[in-house]
Amino acid sequence: MSRRRMQRYGAGILAVGMMGAGLLMAQMQAPAAPTAAQPSGPYQPKFAGDPARSESEAQALGYMRTVLRAQHAYKKRHNKYAESLEALAGTGSFTKRMAHSTDRGDYTATFRPHFGSHSGPHNDGFVLTMTPKQMDSEHRSFYAEDDGAVHGDDQKPADLDSPKVR
Repeated sequence: MSRRRMQRYGAGILAVGMMGAGLLMAQMQAPAAPTAAQPSGPYQPKFAGDPARSESEAQALGYMRTVLRAQHAYKKRHNKYAESLEALAGTGSFTKRMAHSTDRGDYTATFRPHFGSHSGPHNDGFVLTMTPKQMDSEHRSFYAEDDGAVHGDDQKPADLDSPKVR
C-alpha cells in the first residue's frame, strides 16, 4: 500500500472515530425522553377546560368521550343504546380494537347496560367506568352514564354521586 493511500485510510478512520465520539457526547448531553415512570413535569392541558390532571387521565377521559359520542350516534340510529362495547364497535370513531381491549394503560374500562336509567322512551341506558390500577390525585376513577356527564373521584370508585369533571 502506498504512503498516500495509508494517509487517506488513516484520515478516514480518524474522521469516523471523531464522528462517533461526537455522537456519543451529544447523546450523553441530551435529556432523556420522559417515560411513564419518569414524568416530564406538570401535566399540560390538551384543550381549554381540560379536566385531566395527568397524561393517563387525559387518555382515560378521551376513551370515555369516544364511547359517549359513539353511544349518542348509536342511539340516534337505532333508537336505543348499544348493550355492549362490541355492539358499539364501528360507530363513530369507536373501533373493534377499543371494544376488545378493556386494558387502557393505567386504567381498566368497564361497560354494562343499565336499564331503568333516566334516559329516553325505552328507559334503556349504560354505565361506563374507568378504574385506575393505582388511585391517587393524578389517577382518579371515572364514571359516566347515558346522560354524558363524567364523574371523578380520587378516594374511591367514582359513581353518580361523585363530582362532575366536565
